[in-house]
Amino acid sequence: MMYDFHTHFVPEEVVDWIKENKNVIHAKWEKRVPGKEDFLVVDNKWAFELKILFTDADLYLKSQGEIGVTHSVVSPIPQLFLYDFEERITNEISTVYNEALADWVQANPEQLSALGTVPLNNPEQAAEELRKSMDKGLKGVIIGPGASGEMLTSDMFTPFWEEADRLGAIVFVHPLLNDDPRLKKKMMPNLIGVPWETTVCATDLLLSGHLDKYPDVKILLGHGGGFLPYQVGRLGKGYEQWKAVSGDLQQSPEEYLKRFWYDSVLWNDQTLDYLIKLVGEDQVVTGSDFPFDLCTWPPEFSGEQGAKKLLGMK
Repeated sequence: MMYDFHTHFVPEEVVDWIKENKNVIHAKWEKRVPGKEDFLVVDNKWAFELKILFTDADLYLKSQGEIGVTHSVVSPIPQLFLYDFEERITNEISTVYNEALADWVQANPEQLSALGTVPLNNPEQAAEELRKSMDKGLKGVIIGPGASGEMLTSDMFTPFWEEADRLGAIVFVHPLLNDDPRLKKKMMPNLIGVPWETTVCATDLLLSGHLDKYPDVKILLGHGGGFLPYQVGRLGKGYEQWKAVSGDLQQSPEEYLKRFWYDSVLWNDQTLDYLIKLVGEDQVVTGSDFPFDLCTWPPEFSGEQGAKKLLGMK
């Protein structure tokens, strides 16, 4: 079987919700590039081409099947996490999104699984939404690298992590665009800002002792883990030299890297080979980032061993 663990979709119910709440979330549709479909802009900063592949369920499944993907693990898109809005809005879109995905999965169980979204700006509500979503058959959630100005290791998020650990949930940590002013050209917010956000978040999770505190959460890192796996030597040297690095750890950084999961969205066979050698093939799953422009399409890594382990299959 060929699994695709990193793929995004926007159900019709979510599109309707955006239209109904366009003034609240400052949503607008713009024709930005000739020959392309309208771009959806949210909150005057989150803009992406709303391709028909994002919203047409039949076309999505047909496209996945045509290139040999037999089972897709669908996630909401990061542009619609809406963590910057009031909690009521974030909670409402999470509920609409998750119920729509659950219905789609139930109608196509052989072809689909899904991860939900949660109001991470209210961790208690996030924990409740996670539980409800998994009760409906979702496998876990996709979240950003933080919310409300806090990183994921903040005590603020304890209710969410405790529930995710209790449920043995998949938590797909997906970066949001980096707003470093030095990156405001040549698409660098996407090219290097996105993997940099994952690097910072995953390093913080690793060094904080988070993986020991919540051992049953299955944390999946997008885009091959950002830059983190490729600087493991530097982390290891810091672990040997500084108590500030080793103080919360029971193992070396290299061993903790083997406890994350990683997708294969790397576009380079040698890089992927290195990652597999470092963490083990059963910790790497197929990913495409379909249908965004920067997607590995078709995915060339089968990743069945890691996929079955992550999904708890034999």
